[in-house]
Amino acid sequence: MAEKFRILIIEDKKSMAEMLARTFEAEGYIALTSGTGEDGISKFLRDGADLVLTDLKLPGMNGLQVLRVLKEKRPLTPVIMMTAFGSIETAVEAVKAGAYDFLTKPFDTSHMLALVEKALESGKLAAENLVLKEEFARELSFPMIIGKSKALTDALELLKKAAPTRATVLITGESGTGKELFAKALHHLSPRKDGPFVAVNCAAIPKDLLESELFGHEKGSFTGAEARRLGKFELADKGTLFLDEIGDMALALQAKLLRALQGEMIERVGGAEPFSVDVRVAAASNRDLEKAVREGSFREDLYYRLNVFPLRIPPLRDRRDDIRILAEYFIGKYAAELKKGLFTISDEAIEALSGMEWKGNVRELANCIERAVIIADGGEIGPECLGLAPKFMDESSGSLQRTASIAAKAAEMEAIKGALAASGGNKSRASELLGVSYKTLLTKIKEYGIG
Repeated sequence: MAEKFRILIIEDKKSMAEMLARTFEAEGYIALTSGTGEDGISKFLRDGADLVLTDLKLPGMNGLQVLRVLKEKRPLTPVIMMTAFGSIETAVEAVKAGAYDFLTKPFDTSHMLALVEKALESGKLAAENLVLKEEFARELSFPMIIGKSKALTDALELLKKAAPTRATVLITGESGTGKELFAKALHHLSPRKDGPFVAVNCAAIPKDLLESELFGHEKGSFTGAEARRLGKFELADKGTLFLDEIGDMALALQAKLLRALQGEMIERVGGAEPFSVDVRVAAASNRDLEKAVREGSFREDLYYRLNVFPLRIPPLRDRRDDIRILAEYFIGKYAAELKKGLFTISDEAIEALSGMEWKGNVRELANCIERAVIIADGGEIGPECLGLAPKFMDESSGSLQRTASIAAKAAEMEAIKGALAASGGNKSRASELLGVSYKTLLTKIKEYGIG
């Protein structure tokens, strides 16, 4: 049985259109029909379609004119042209204009279905390749969410319940808890797992560019728009769009996002007509959005539209039972990357780690373990490798938590300085290397007085 793809048939002969529709529906497709090019374009923009099958000869606009409009509006949607035998030259012209292929009437049904299947796969790959080129959908294996604590398993159970639905999921949690990892897991457990997963960090993109990033733009719509650009909504069609740090989005853009979520229609910057997209949205924020609503910096209606299914990721201090298993996982990961052989971790080191505040959560733990693997010479990681040894062993230095906190801040400062050095002072690149948002990095640089 074919996937539930939508096929738009533009054919002025009613009997032919009905026959094609029945054929596609028998194969499990959703078939839409239209008798004119003008109506077909209108239906396409309103209802959307994964493939268009159009006759060349139509009343009013002909198939070639329809093709050009469709390619202008949605360049990734495959179009197959149907033509009589005597119009082969025109059909070849249509292929040059962007048609996937053409069928010469009368045609064999099995050949048509095979061509449609290939065209749909081609359209899907084209979208995926474009996403990959823009580095918004890295090659994904199933996301590993590590731990066995009750706080984590409770969150995972909620995730599993939300995944099969179309509900918008709002993932909340402190920085470093793994919100994007949960969004990827949501995608992989959903019926959309074969579609694209597209992530956008709303805090890392300048506010005046974020609208174009999300919705795309038309050529000439603003200074520097030298060509049409497809937005992330369009690239995430049939998949999942993850809007990270959504609390940083400007109010004006929040209004446009709300319209897109409510109507499942988007409009490129500078575009004249909206068109439909089939996207499941997951959003995340480490800000208190309810407080932001009260303060007037976040729209209340958008908050409720996003918060259909709230999912809170627990901070590491609420899942201390997972520290050993996480530490052992990161030791294996970084030891393999650095080609340093096998390591174990001492009980004293685990005790030291368990006493830390972990304001940076799992990300901070990962950084701490990476540093320890780099420093360690032998086969065992002890407290001294964590940068805690002198004060950890000195009872006069204060509580274990306070000591660990001081060491963690020192390690964080060194990590930031190292990332800035590695990126040649480029803060945007440094934030990527550290795995934190651009805004978080700026806050830390100011907090630590790093020049």
